[in-house]
Amino acid sequence: MNHAKKVVLCAAPHADDESLGCGGTLLRHVAEGDEVHWLLFTEMQERQGFHPDRIASRADEVRRVAAAYGFAATHLLGFPTMELDTVAQSALVGAVSKVVTQVQPNILYLPYRYDAHSDHACVFDAVAACSKSFRYPSVERVLAYETLSETEFGLRPDESGFKPNHFVNIQPWLEAKLSILRIYSSEMGAFPFPRSEECVLAQGCLRGSQAGVEAAEAFMLLKDIRP
Repeated sequence: MNHAKKVVLCAAPHADDESLGCGGTLLRHVAEGDEVHWLLFTEMQERQGFHPDRIASRADEVRRVAAAYGFAATHLLGFPTMELDTVAQSALVGAVSKVVTQVQPNILYLPYRYDAHSDHACVFDAVAACSKSFRYPSVERVLAYETLSETEFGLRPDESGFKPNHFVNIQPWLEAKLSILRIYSSEMGAFPFPRSEECVLAQGCLRGSQAGVEAAEAFMLLKDIRP
């Protein structure tokens, strides 16, 4: 059966969330001929205390990561990192709406709503607002990914936790995912730091065992329309 080309939009609060959460899946999409777009919400800013050299190195990481994936385009929204909860929700939704209207994605990936980092909740809400069928008819599927160092550290007692119901075999792309994560040298650390290669591999094996494959990424399928 021929693979019907899809347009994919992956929303990331911060550079590295896309790779931790669904890097293997994005690589698989590209390998299968899909058009994949990266929607990056935040950036480092000098007024936040980031040195210009660090800001420049992060911009270089973003360029290298986008090239390594082979993304069709990277959409940089430029909101301040760690401060999305201070930005009007209407501004976040408006920025996402422009990209979704332009790209016309069939598949949306977004972070889990109850991750420990408040930026992730803001991104979820903004992207979810742009998945309404009557306003954005191209959107057929919406999936939430898990992010090491954020999803497993959520502590809300009124929330049931990340419970995946959709798994993607990423074994052929696992090493490429790790290679891309190595570009984020300042974000990755030595085990038992959660953003470590050992943890990425362990998570891949765990999710793979749930799906009957050697390595997988897991998602919560939130919406699925079959035209």
